[in-house]
Order: sequence, then structure tokens, then C-alpha cells
Amino acid sequence: MAAGKSTGSAADGARAARLPLLDVLRGVAILGTLMSNVWIFAGPGAEWGLLSGGADTADSSSPAGVAETVFRSVANGKFLSMLTILFGVGLAIQFRSAAKRGQPWPGRYKWRALFLFAEGTVHFVLVFAWDVLMGYAVVALLVAWLLTRSARAQRVTWIAMGGLHLMAMTLLTVAILLASGAETSDGGEAAADADVVKLYAEGSYAEQVAFRLSHAVVLRMEPVFSFMLLVFLFLLGVRLFRAGAFQGDEAGRRIRRRLAGWGLGIGIPLNTLAVLGGSDFFLLERYGAAPVLAIGYLGLIGMVMDRLRNPGLLTSALSSVGRTALTCYVLQNVLAMLACYGIGLGLASRLAGSGPWWVMGLWATICLVLVAGASLWLRRFEHGPLESVQKRLLRR
Repeated sequence: MAAGKSTGSAADGARAARLPLLDVLRGVAILGTLMSNVWIFAGPGAEWGLLSGGADTADSSSPAGVAETVFRSVANGKFLSMLTILFGVGLAIQFRSAAKRGQPWPGRYKWRALFLFAEGTVHFVLVFAWDVLMGYAVVALLVAWLLTRSARAQRVTWIAMGGLHLMAMTLLTVAILLASGAETSDGGEAAADADVVKLYAEGSYAEQVAFRLSHAVVLRMEPVFSFMLLVFLFLLGVRLFRAGAFQGDEAGRRIRRRLAGWGLGIGIPLNTLAVLGGSDFFLLERYGAAPVLAIGYLGLIGMVMDRLRNPGLLTSALSSVGRTALTCYVLQNVLAMLACYGIGLGLASRLAGSGPWWVMGLWATICLVLVAGASLWLRRFEHGPLESVQKRLLRR
């Protein structure tokens, strides 16, 4: 995604410094993000259904329900956090590149961030309400400015953002627990939800776009809600890059082992408890425990890469997706939209109630399409389609 864009741009000026591990991590993060998003497309009410819990139900009493719960839990918030960290890494690479060239900072980067915001706006309106590009663009501008401040100011901001975010998630979860059981069903609200389900199952594309626009304030709340977490993860990516966490030397391998040990050792128990706690603990799972486990994912994937003497087909495929990350991020959502909504194949309504296996199959199919497409494209072109468009427009 955008992290790929940031890192790729820095690589233009210093290809020799390109870190292969980052391409693989970005590829994993892109495909992993779809593991969460595909349930939104396939759920009743699609993008709006997530707000009413319609895209987050699984019967854990059956084998299919257990498989769905595990599938969701492995992905929910983890790969999005990984993607956010990698965006911070890309920002740190561009900052270092500008410093080496003696260029002002943020300088031209502010135009890149503003262009990313425009891209995200188009993506939100035309494709997917839960777009992350707009939020990334705003946070990127703030963190880009923070990189010009002292190391102490960056560290204080990092700690403060993480602490305040964790406090907010804890207080909100307590409030949800106190309020649970006191809620009453509202017939009018149920009817409105039914109308939304019908909209995505039978409505026209223009009607769906109009719905996103008319409910933009609500549908754009996640980047605002998770703003402090985004800043924290951006700065974490900067700190990891500067510490050498993605280098191929012994110091980098040692850091990756620590990331895997601490991230998995703490993240797995926390996520397990949050999942077992039920929907009332959704905020702590997605915005509290998930980022911890994402750090473990980074370390674990790095450790696996360290042990591969001869990178094989899987590594090459993930790297191709990582190098075309922005294109793959947008394309996977377009493909999911066309597969699930009534404007395309309408699988969400046709297969409603048939179990989770088709959703997992859809995820695997889209992943294969992205891997094959990215690999074939890069045989002829240096950058992905959207990455090339961005580069050409920014040159002007």
C-alpha cells in the first residue's frame, strides 16, 4: 500500500540500499489486510453492516465457525497495524534520502502526502468506505514534521500517543461493558439496516456511491478514532528502521528475534483473551492487542526470511505484491466489491447463510490474482500502474 509507495520512492534515489525484507513484509501486510476486509464485503450490509455487527458474527460451536473465528482473529487489526508500521518505515527512508541529498524536509514530501489524501478520497467514494489512505496521509504530514524535531520530542510524542490511546481504549471498553445488556432493539433501526442490506444486494453503483457520501462522517470515523494509534505506529516504524531492524546483518537478526519473542509472547495471550471475551472487547482486540501481535508478525516473518538461503517462489510472489502495494491494495478492494455486491456477481446475497468457506475461498482467489498480476506486470515495468501514475503526476 502506501507504505510500498513511500519506500519505493526512496529506492529510486538509492536502489542499492533497498531492503528485500521490506518488500516481502509489505506483500504479506497487503494480503493480510484483505483477510479482514473480505468479511466486510461478504457480510450483510457490507460497509455499513460492520457498524451494526453484521460483518462480525461467527458460530464457534461448529467446525466452520471455529475456522471463521480463527481466520478472523489471525487478521483482525494485525496486518493493518503492520502496514501502518511499514508506512512509518517508508517515511524514515525518504527522510534519510532527503538528508543525504541535502534537500529540505518535508519539502516535496508534503505534496506526496496531499496526493495520497486525494487518492484515498477517490478510493473511499468509488470503492471502499473503510479506506486507510486518507488517514495515513494526514498522519504522515504530522510525523514528517516531527522528524525535524529533536529525538526527545519524538520519543515523548511516541510514548504519549501510545499511552493515551491505550487509556482511551480501556475506558471505552469499560463503558461498553457497563452498558451491555441495557440496550434495547429499535425497530426503525432494524428497518434501516434492512434497507442497507438491500442497497448492496440490489442497488445501483450510483446509489452505493451516494450512500457513502451521505454517511461520510460516520464512515470516516476510524482514522479519527485511531489517530493516536496511527501516530504511535508510524513513529515505531521510524524507530525500528533507525535501529536497523530490517538490515541483513547480525544486529538486524537479533532485533527481529526480540520482536518475535516479545510480540508473540505478549500478543497471543492478549488477543486470545480479547477474542474469548466476546464482542464487548472488540476495541481492545483490534486497537490494543492487535498492534502487539503485529510486532510479533514482523519479527517472525523476518526470522523466516533469515533462514531462507535461496528465496523461492513464495518469497518472489510476496515481494511482487509489496513492490506494487498501492495498486494491489486498491485492486483487491475493487475485485471484492465486484464479487460480493449486486453490481457484480452478488455473491454476498446469493451465498448468505452458506457458511464461511466461500469467503475464505474468495480471499485465496483474489490473492492468487494479485500475485499473478503483480509478477507479470513487473516483468515488463519497473513500478505498479498506480505507482507509475503517481510518480508521473508528482514530477509535474
